[in-house]
Amino acid sequence: MSRSTALRYYVLSRLLLAPLMIWVITTLIFLLMRATPGDPIDALLGPRAPEAAKQVLRERLGLDAPLIVQYFRYLGNLLRLDLGTSIATQGQTVWQIIGNHFPATVELAIFSAIVAVGVGISVGVLAASKPNTSLDVGGRLFGIVTYAVPMYWFGMILQLIFAVQLNWFPIGTRFPISLQAPQGPTGLYVIDSLLSGSLNQFVTSLYYLTLPSLTLGLLISGIFERIVRVNLKQTLKSDYVEAARARGIPERRIVLAHALKNALIPVITILGLTIASLLSGALLTEVTFSWPGLANRLYVAISQRDYPVVQGIMVFLSVIVVLSSILIDILNAYVDPRIRY
Repeated sequence: MSRSTALRYYVLSRLLLAPLMIWVITTLIFLLMRATPGDPIDALLGPRAPEAAKQVLRERLGLDAPLIVQYFRYLGNLLRLDLGTSIATQGQTVWQIIGNHFPATVELAIFSAIVAVGVGISVGVLAASKPNTSLDVGGRLFGIVTYAVPMYWFGMILQLIFAVQLNWFPIGTRFPISLQAPQGPTGLYVIDSLLSGSLNQFVTSLYYLTLPSLTLGLLISGIFERIVRVNLKQTLKSDYVEAARARGIPERRIVLAHALKNALIPVITILGLTIASLLSGALLTEVTFSWPGLANRLYVAISQRDYPVVQGIMVFLSVIVVLSSILIDILNAYVDPRIRY
């Protein structure tokens, strides 16, 4: 089988599995929402509301139908790309909620990923280039601590230190209420402020983004630190590295120009897995910092028992994770032919 044919078969198999994965995820979301305690009608009207009023609202929202009927109605709407309408905020569709809040999550995820990759690779390179030293031990401890520390606890500690005690950074919003927020096509304040040419809005957006992105990025950076440190240590023991040392090439150049390139190949896979970590970590980070993103809106919808919003946001995020994983698999298969066989 030729290389191009093998790659096509691999891509086709991954694409055919995607709908199955999405269907399993959507079904689990639907069942888990119905299995958890609580009634959305009680959340809307209160537990002391008259039963007649509850029944009328339940019929109007279609929650009086049997579970199997609700399920197939739910699947039918998904096939039409209809995520439904919020129960708590009548008239607002789930797509409108996603459009209003998702840009804030994307912006937080992008800058957190920049922090995670930059810090993780830097610490990993320092630890691997100085084996069995204090830097190596410090790198291992960094990877363990960042993996083990709870996201919400770390976020609150940073808020207490840098926002409350030192008063260096703001908390609780994405942009000051007293200023006009950047307006633009992307919804990303940093990019929209650049497109409009407003330096003040650009600096302010970065200022408000710094603390939450540092919190999420630092905790995820341990993933990159571990994979870079382990792979770089193995690469530095390879024959071509020893040959470069024998030719008198400086160690710094060997590490950065020769060994690091090969050690970064597994980072492609880790980037795909990090997307899921960013989305799950964004929930705790956004709630901790009151960041007006999609994960924070999901938390509010869960507390309100807003079935359509919770299901719609979870399906939307799940599709992003599945498609990202497929894209990473395809990139890996293109780079490394062994994956296709």
